[in-house]
Amino acid sequence: MSKLGSLGARLHRGEVGYDFVGNRKIWYGISILITITAVLGLAVRGLNMGIEFQGGAVFTTPKHMTASVATAEGYAQSASGHDAVVQKLGDGSLRIQIAGIDTDKSDAIKDKLAKDLNVNTENINADLVGPSWGDQIASKAWQGLAIFMVLVVIYLAIAFEWRMAVAALVALVHDITITTGIYALVGFEVTPGTVIGLLTILGYSLYDTVVVFDSLKEQTKDITKQTRWTFSDIANRSINSTLMRSINTTVVALLPVAGLLFIGGGFLGAGMLNDISLSLFVGLAAGAYSSIFIATPLVADLKEREPQMKALKKRVLAKRAQAAAEGGPLEAETADDRYDDEPEDAAHAVVGPRNQPASRNRGRGRPSGKRR
Repeated sequence: MSKLGSLGARLHRGEVGYDFVGNRKIWYGISILITITAVLGLAVRGLNMGIEFQGGAVFTTPKHMTASVATAEGYAQSASGHDAVVQKLGDGSLRIQIAGIDTDKSDAIKDKLAKDLNVNTENINADLVGPSWGDQIASKAWQGLAIFMVLVVIYLAIAFEWRMAVAALVALVHDITITTGIYALVGFEVTPGTVIGLLTILGYSLYDTVVVFDSLKEQTKDITKQTRWTFSDIANRSINSTLMRSINTTVVALLPVAGLLFIGGGFLGAGMLNDISLSLFVGLAAGAYSSIFIATPLVADLKEREPQMKALKKRVLAKRAQAAAEGGPLEAETADDRYDDEPEDAAHAVVGPRNQPASRNRGRGRPSGKRR
């Protein structure tokens, strides 16, 4: 077995682990810092909305154009009076995108571009997008996002509990804010592909969160009937037991997305790949982070405020303090420890090793008597 696989197995059995919940304030602080940076990016730079949302025109030139991208940008700005985005496609043609222009001016802009680029006007294709259609697309995107959020909260509240629903919602908002903030800072154009990528990463983030929540729900059944662990202890164990699964899932998903972003978008110059792959790449990483460092620790914070969980924590800490004062070893947490049916005072009634050979257990096996 590889070292990574061995580590994953030991994490799942509870033999090793990191105190995510105990160090939650560190991760909360990091998330707040990243979120503030993203919000400042949105406030200062704003989002670079594509023509699908603003309206405008896209002109595509014939293949094998000799004009450079910078030259074509100058021609487009001179012809339209607006900023233009020019991309050189794989076949050598130019894609000239001009946002915020009236569609009735497109013919004049097309004629001017054809003259400057020294091509026939009929060889330039023009795709027009009206501003009303862009507003409609933006409205539908916001509606889809709102419906998704509402359904997520309802599902988690029914399947688990309202505290987990709140924690998952906070994690999703955290992922959306970071992703949109990165878009503002980088300056990538926001297109319908961006919206598709954003909704996709929310599903990935929710998947990782639900996996941890399901483990937490299973391990906290009848938690108040024992005095070994607090809710935070069990929450931390749930994160560690599913840690390798979350990491492996995220890495496998990030590899092809990284190929789209850095190879397809960076080297091949595919503009649409940039739009969708950046949202997927940032969102997947943020979703894995929030599932591990934000959602479950937040659930632990909310649960520890309950009176019964406060009482449980008090009993557990008192028992640990008593064991430390008596100089006895604290009980180690292993994967085989079960507390579902354990009464609160059961630990005091157990003396000696838990597993003894059957031949030494008095009152079991063959009745006492003379040997034959």
